[in-house]
Amino acid sequence: MIRVVLADDQALVRAGFRLLLDTEDGFEVVGEAGDGAEAVRRAHEHRPDVVVMDIRMPGTDGLAATRQICAELPEVKVLVLTTFNVDEYVFEALRSGASGFLLKDTDPVELLRALTVVAEGEALLAPSVTRKLIEEFANRPEHRRPDPRALRELTAREREVLALVAAGMSNDEIAEHLVISPATSRTHVSRVMTKLGARDRAQLVVLAYESGLVSPRRG
Repeated sequence: MIRVVLADDQALVRAGFRLLLDTEDGFEVVGEAGDGAEAVRRAHEHRPDVVVMDIRMPGTDGLAATRQICAELPEVKVLVLTTFNVDEYVFEALRSGASGFLLKDTDPVELLRALTVVAEGEALLAPSVTRKLIEEFANRPEHRRPDPRALRELTAREREVLALVAAGMSNDEIAEHLVISPATSRTHVSRVMTKLGARDRAQLVVLAYESGLVSPRRG
């Protein structure tokens, strides 16, 4: 059972999501929130698997709430909802620990799949759109970071694996590309996450772009 908290300042939006999840096996809505501060309280109260978080809310917005939840409750995943597919607030949410994002007009089936993927820890949904967003914002001068010391501590193979994660490859795809076993691929990804202090693959992608290990594709 995937336990979900819905955070959106529009009651009708929350009602629609609740109706969808209540009619599906394997999902339970354990709380709702109309702003970011309430979302943080509900996350602490219910310890859900996933918080579905709207970014633009009055008072404490979804970005601040995402940052607080990810810092205080690392076991709780945050799935950001937005009306725009290239949105600097979404990029900041990914930097703050959000596991991925979806557009608000996404197909209901895709939302269910996204919740399942995030709850399982895979993260980085809609990789082509997410990479476009990260490429757009991570390489702006104000977002560039020097090569972190931890990144320099990665082995050559681990840096290669990080670049493939940033390219949107799954563990199985990485295994096939490098001609290694899926178990070895998972081990490499896990070690990279540990060394870089990343909570999931989404943060690995942000780090790969911000550090300059991966550069945006042109054209």
